[in-house]
Amino acid sequence: MTEPLYRMAPEGIETRWASPENPTGERSAGGRANGGRKGSAWLVVPAGSVVTLAEAPRGASGTVRRIWMTVDDRSPRMLRGLRLDFFWDGAETPAVSAPLGDFFGVGLGRTAAFESALFSNPEGRSFHCAVPMPFRDGMRMLLTNESGADLAFLFYDVNFTLGDPHGSDALYLHAHFRRENPTALQNDYAFLPRVEGRGRFLGVNVGVRTDRARYGDNWWGEGEAKFYIDGDTDLPTLCGTGTEDYIGTAWSQGLYAHAHQGCTVADGAAGHFCFYRWHVPDPVWFRRDIRVTMQQIGGCFGGEKRWLLEKGEPVYVAGTGRVPADLSESGPPHVLFEREDDWSSCAYFYLDRPESGLPPLPPVAERTADL
Repeated sequence: MTEPLYRMAPEGIETRWASPENPTGERSAGGRANGGRKGSAWLVVPAGSVVTLAEAPRGASGTVRRIWMTVDDRSPRMLRGLRLDFFWDGAETPAVSAPLGDFFGVGLGRTAAFESALFSNPEGRSFHCAVPMPFRDGMRMLLTNESGADLAFLFYDVNFTLGDPHGSDALYLHAHFRRENPTALQNDYAFLPRVEGRGRFLGVNVGVRTDRARYGDNWWGEGEAKFYIDGDTDLPTLCGTGTEDYIGTAWSQGLYAHAHQGCTVADGAAGHFCFYRWHVPDPVWFRRDIRVTMQQIGGCFGGEKRWLLEKGEPVYVAGTGRVPADLSESGPPHVLFEREDDWSSCAYFYLDRPESGLPPLPPVAERTADL
């Protein structure tokens, strides 16, 4: 939602910043502390406390246009333990509910410098979101510290406008975090469980921790992305060709950060991978419902097959049923096999209503386990 840089805003639209120096974003109310000399640049967020980052009253329409944030503790425990909840139009349940790190595109609690069209992490020390978030009847944005530790420094800006007129085609932003640790064999991981309504799937960022004890260095990303839209049941309308293919690369994946796709962590030694895909140039619209999944399928050749064979773990060919894979030298040169790994994700989508009916954010113990 960008306007020509040279054009004056329509009458009635006003710019607001919510920050520790002006928590309510009121006119003529910023920088009161210490005579205006940087008296309240950050907040302390004790364990268990809730901070209202920004709020607009009922009856107010507007658009959240930018969020910037940084914290002094960027450990996995804190980035998965700080919880963001955004409410639109007085809704009872949040449209956005995600750990701070994952919402800002930081998977597995591992910060990395990257830049993309929607999210960025300058120098790996701050968090930036440029996704527009319309509201028609007020909004509320909360941060809850569920980490079990006090946070000494929270700096942030929420930049929004008030008075924006939104037509009937304006949609509400939603974000949904999930984790399966581990995934279930032959049960595709759901980036987005089924959601009813009209909208647009905006994209997803993903964190994968591979089970190296079971699979060694074998490649984990042969699974296909599948989009079940507008009544699809057994077969999807949109189907990709592989995990790394979905994010625009090929033949495994290394580090890169492009506008709409990238891989911010590619730690083969640890088996950790974090990556993102934004559907900006290739919109995914739905008018009835949507479900988005990714298969957990691995692939192995030569010596990789021998490693699995010597390991002695049951290995099943990718496909229906549980057919043992032939890992012998006389077997097929390339084997696709079913896997179980630790997958987590934050999916972003626009919907024609401020509540999605999706399950709530998992408890902090589940979000942070093993990290």
